[in-house]
Amino acid sequence: MDRLTSMNVFVRTADLGSFAAAAEALRISPQMVAKHIARLESRLGTPLINRTTRRQHLTDIGRSFYERCKIVLSEADAADAIALEMKITPSGTLRVNAPVTFGTSSLTPFITHYLAQYPETQIELTLSDRLVDPVEEGYEVILRIGELTDSQMIAYPLRPYRLIACASPDYLAQNGVPETPAELANHSCLVYGIWSPQAPCRWQFYKEGKMQEIHPEGRLRSNDWRALLHAAVSGYGVTLGPEDVLKEEINAGRLIQVLPGYEGPSRPMHVLTPAGLRQTVKIRSFIQAVKQAFG
Repeated sequence: MDRLTSMNVFVRTADLGSFAAAAEALRISPQMVAKHIARLESRLGTPLINRTTRRQHLTDIGRSFYERCKIVLSEADAADAIALEMKITPSGTLRVNAPVTFGTSSLTPFITHYLAQYPETQIELTLSDRLVDPVEEGYEVILRIGELTDSQMIAYPLRPYRLIACASPDYLAQNGVPETPAELANHSCLVYGIWSPQAPCRWQFYKEGKMQEIHPEGRLRSNDWRALLHAAVSGYGVTLGPEDVLKEEINAGRLIQVLPGYEGPSRPMHVLTPAGLRQTVKIRSFIQAVKQAFG
């Protein structure tokens, strides 16, 4: 018989005043109640309950033991509650990898909110545009933009990563507002990435199911989106960038969307975790939060 169980039976018996009442409350037989009490009395070498045909009462030792048993049982319940909370509350360090621009502009604000919501968690965020090996490099959650090729990952789709074209009010006032993608040839474009003549940059726009592609030209190219955003706000040209970031600039009046009647390029986005990795509470919680925020 379990010692804590026997203590619980003894306390219920003392509280309810009879073996029969304790048996009914605990859904066991009166004989089993008697066995639990007898086991405790045998272990302690002294009676805990004086029993007659009409009534029962605790002995002096029984009363002291009763008070201590209540404390022990309360502490045991508290320990169970702590263990259960640890099973259902995210805790520990989570290693996350994401693309640089998305990670800097959109994911980091989300992560700070997540950390505030779950104070027992820590997140190690690595930003890189290369395809990392999650198993070899120890990442538990990965955000990826683009088509997936790795079958060893469990992937959860998020909303597409959409790009829109924007320019500052001053730039448009001086250079005019393009009405079609083709008119961007007459504008200074701020281009993300460094392309060679053999692999020129392409901006694609869609309208009524038809795609129009241009090769943007301009005086500034960069592999850092923040540099292009600063240049666009400063009035140096038209840029094509992530909708989530540019909407903030548009709402603040620092940029204006151009070609609003066209859909800009979009790429699929997923949150992934290695297929062979045990799905702990922290991983499940983080992925669910990502899906709610970016799904």
